[in-house]
Amino acid sequence: MQLLIELQYNPNLLFFQKAFQADELLFEAQEHYQKQSYRNRCHILTPQGVQPLSIPVVKGNRKTLITQLEIDYSQRWRDNHWRTIQSAYGNAPFFEYYSDYIKDIYDREPAKLWDLNMDLFKLFAKFLKLNKPIHLTQTYVETYEEPVLDWRGKLHPKKEPDILRLPPYRQVFGKQFASNLSILDLLFNLGPEASIYLQNSAAFC
Repeated sequence: MQLLIELQYNPNLLFFQKAFQADELLFEAQEHYQKQSYRNRCHILTPQGVQPLSIPVVKGNRKTLITQLEIDYSQRWRDNHWRTIQSAYGNAPFFEYYSDYIKDIYDREPAKLWDLNMDLFKLFAKFLKLNKPIHLTQTYVETYEEPVLDWRGKLHPKKEPDILRLPPYRQVFGKQFASNLSILDLLFNLGPEASIYLQNSAAFC
């Protein structure tokens, strides 16, 4: 099965859960940027609860091809995101294990959102031992048939899919488990066990 999905910023757990189920990954590279989506935002768990992190983009109100969308570095979002991540996960068991590798990608300041998201995805895939072939769409196709599983738009910050099944794991903050956060939450809390967690949870979907 080939999973078709948009490339996201620090993708959430269900994104990776579906990726583990797939034989290949097909990223939608011919779409236009969509506001208020996971393409430029993620959710992490802070001392104040679940908090979104959003990347500002240049001319995000226009129909811009997703691979050409530029990040707005005139805003200090990069420093703000990293400080928030440090505050949220600095005491997590595996923060020091992964943090330098992740911060290195932020420090490169890639010009385009697509490049930042792809660099982060490849790093997460390496951490998780997610060894799947990756392809990019060459033209935009409205409807796909099997063996392509079309998950474009299935994951959205304002709604959770009905099939969401994620067992609780230990988190730094909160008395109640916060589900389907960014992969950062799982990695910093579970470390190498994150891959096992995702594969086991995927098996029951």
